[in-house]
Amino acid sequence: MSDTKHSDASHDESFRDHISTIDEHGKRAWVYAKKPKGKLYNARTLVSIGFLIIFFALPWISINGHPFMLLNVIERKFVLLGVAFFPQDFFLFVLAMLTFVVFIALFTALFGRIWCGWACPQTVFMEMVFRKIEYLIEGDMMQQKLLDKREWDNDKILRKVTKHVVFFLLAFIISNTFLQYIIGVDEWKKIVTDGFGSHVGGLIAILVFTGVFYGVYARFREQVCIVVCPYGRLQGVLLDPNTVVVGYDYNRGEPRGKISKDDEVKHGDCIDCHQCVNVCPTGIDIRNGTQLECVNCTACIDACNDIMVKIKKPEGLIRYTSENAIKKGIKFKVTPRIIGYSAILFVLLTSLITLLAMRSDIETTVLRTPGLLYQKPDATHISNVYNVQLVNKTFKDIPIELKVVEPVGEIKWVGEGITNLEQQGISGGEFFLILPKSAITKTKTKVKFEVYSNGKKIDDTETSFLGPNN
Repeated sequence: MSDTKHSDASHDESFRDHISTIDEHGKRAWVYAKKPKGKLYNARTLVSIGFLIIFFALPWISINGHPFMLLNVIERKFVLLGVAFFPQDFFLFVLAMLTFVVFIALFTALFGRIWCGWACPQTVFMEMVFRKIEYLIEGDMMQQKLLDKREWDNDKILRKVTKHVVFFLLAFIISNTFLQYIIGVDEWKKIVTDGFGSHVGGLIAILVFTGVFYGVYARFREQVCIVVCPYGRLQGVLLDPNTVVVGYDYNRGEPRGKISKDDEVKHGDCIDCHQCVNVCPTGIDIRNGTQLECVNCTACIDACNDIMVKIKKPEGLIRYTSENAIKKGIKFKVTPRIIGYSAILFVLLTSLITLLAMRSDIETTVLRTPGLLYQKPDATHISNVYNVQLVNKTFKDIPIELKVVEPVGEIKWVGEGITNLEQQGISGGEFFLILPKSAITKTKTKVKFEVYSNGKKIDDTETSFLGPNN
């Protein structure tokens, strides 16, 4: 947090003892954010349009007839870039998450909460969709305040009902898209087109998601960023004085004062117009310094620049900068922490790419059946019973043949055995492995299996063979 001491007003740090959206009585202080405008807001709008196009289009994009992305947590099937992942790939998921966390730490140490203000789905939907609709129906900040204070009449009822109906319909659309990411477009189409009784669970899920999204954007709003989001809670440890954030240049702006024709009145460029506070979607005063609630949305930058132009002062009183740049005039420099984050990220990313490149289409697991000792089918051979599980991670059926290659032995299936793996399927079976006594030199002998498809080796695995103690 900022340690600035730039005016008498800013010496009072009591604002850090409570969040801006809770009043002195502990009740919710509703944020009426003024409609922002400016270059950065226009740029954010374009970025948000791109995000919304990607969000709604991605479930419908396929590669070779298969979804580009699928996050089916119900059946534990995941598809990314057209490649299927299964629970057996959990280690890749863990490594990917670690890589992502380190990337976030590095990105935040460098650029603060730019993600929150520019690309976070919560911010994009709240500020660029729902808030815009609210401005359209209820008007700007002052019109909204007056509307909420006045008695219920036909105009107020019409505006409120219209807004919440539109909000609910938008939440319904978002929930359907969210469900498409989980179950896929094809399954979603069945839920929508089939009768109600055929997909009760799916329809209930849509309604539940709709209720959650409606509640978030109609009522909970900025509390998601302030109270719920774990990323926001990490800012205190991820930011440092060199981090680029949305900051107020107190050296230039203080002491604050209204515009005066009196030449003897000396004050900074800040005229205390409160426009930066009015446009803030979390209700903070950025002039108090870096705060937990700030999502770096840049609305205050646009508002301040607009005022600076009007009073013929240079823009940038509030801008993207760092505490050291404001306080000491120090330009950005690479710190040991940034070097450390970068090194760790490089190692993790290299490991992840290597493992993904080495990832096989078939995952084979062979384990000796627990609780059973070896068997003696005849005087010259020893056998063990094994369970085998094969996972087909592709979108095509694969004919397979399981062979024991070291030591040489015979596989005798219990039942029909496994000769074909269905696409994205898991097949299991049981077999006897029969080895000659001459190949068994100790109680536990290492055994190597290989899996072939059309004469080509596609996977291998090792296990142990239990034999008599010679």
